[in-house]
Amino acid sequence: MSKRLLALALIVWLGAVSAEAQNKAAQPRAVSARGALDAEEMNNIGVFKRVSPSVVHITTLSVQRDFFSLRTSEQPRGTGTGFVWDEAGHIVTNFHVIQGGDRATVTLADQSSYPAKLVGAFPDRDIAVLRIEAPRDKLPAIAVGASRDLQVGQKVYAIGNPFGLDQTLTTGIVSALNREIESVTRRTIKGAIQTDAAINPGNSGGPLLDSAGRLIGVNTSIYSPSGASAGIGFAIPVDEVNRIVPRLIRDGRFIRPALGVTSGPENLTRALGAPKGVLLVNVADGSPAAAAGLKPFGRDRSGRIVQGDVITAVDGQAVADLDDMLSLLETRQIGEKVTLTVWRSGQTRKVVATLGSSD
Repeated sequence: MSKRLLALALIVWLGAVSAEAQNKAAQPRAVSARGALDAEEMNNIGVFKRVSPSVVHITTLSVQRDFFSLRTSEQPRGTGTGFVWDEAGHIVTNFHVIQGGDRATVTLADQSSYPAKLVGAFPDRDIAVLRIEAPRDKLPAIAVGASRDLQVGQKVYAIGNPFGLDQTLTTGIVSALNREIESVTRRTIKGAIQTDAAINPGNSGGPLLDSAGRLIGVNTSIYSPSGASAGIGFAIPVDEVNRIVPRLIRDGRFIRPALGVTSGPENLTRALGAPKGVLLVNVADGSPAAAAGLKPFGRDRSGRIVQGDVITAVDGQAVADLDDMLSLLETRQIGEKVTLTVWRSGQTRKVVATLGSSD
């Protein structure tokens, strides 16, 4: 064979080898065996599968009227998250999720949507209850846990719709307990759960879960200058939710037990040299406080201060101000008796009062 033919044969052979190598490189790589998922991964998957059917997407709409034509149209106002409370179709969410909206739509996990009716709300605790008419088999109620025995370091899960992205799972731990956050009415929500599970706009109203998939809180806010998750989120503890929601379903609103008193500002308490507590400046006639013999501070005809009462504790729990006392009274029922620790003119006594209605 001539040298020229040999060279041509070599070129053809090298081309074939190169084509075979290129073809082989273009083929998918063999998949390596993964092995079993670890216990933590399996639990993450299990919690999401069990609970996500109970989590809903809430869209609020507002009615707007055209200035010139007077025609009305519905415009999307915001989105948030909620969860199925019971098979009757009650949906729990944050009050601020539906605040200011004229209408709300609830989208279930299977993407079916239903118009929602407001059952009741308690803005002081940022809780609202909606109701939808949907088949019972589409309404798996979320499992309810407890928040009173939570410990810092426990694993938690948040399921919600951040930025409108449905059914998103994030994980973290309980970062701190007994935090105080401000509600939309500027009342303090005490006992809030702090978590580092990512909570973003749209997560509001969604469930915070323990590792058993039980509801332990309602995600309500984040602490972030940018508005995005910065590792500090807060949830309303489920013990509060489980106390308030049944009363909203029953009464359509939360009727706070009351004593029938008006308190003075903190600077007045300091000026009068009174201890921390609820300094009374008015006691309503016929109120539970009047029946218990409580008297307000006032002035006599000559303008001198007449000593009145300062409530310093309710059932042995100290109250530093009116907000403290209201929070304690909210845990009681109308008609229930409470023991008040009362200070007057340097003397302390205890009186029993029967709680009335704040209406």
